[in-house]
Amino acid sequence: MLDYFALAVLIVVFLVLFYGIIIIHDIPYEIAKRRNHPHEDAIHVAGWVSLFTLHVIWPFLWIWATLYRQDHGWGMERNTDALEIKKRLEDLEMKINKLERK
Repeated sequence: MLDYFALAVLIVVFLVLFYGIIIIHDIPYEIAKRRNHPHEDAIHVAGWVSLFTLHVIWPFLWIWATLYRQDHGWGMERNTDALEIKKRLEDLEMKINKLERK
């Protein structure tokens, strides 16, 4: 009876490890999908490839998936448009204040 219990425990541990590795490899894809990443399909395929490379490229996939945000883009360029918009907004507020005083 103890042999069957040990076999059952061994099978359960094997299945948990097997599916755990598959779930872990899919984390970058889930991040990319949540952020509407433009390369989410490539990240998903690379995640499957990382299974065969023993997850050597997995940290790079995680970084790749987290770099992109839909509202900020890649975040690597200087956002001079924001400064320009802020200046134009201040100018418009000054004009509105002048018109209200009159």
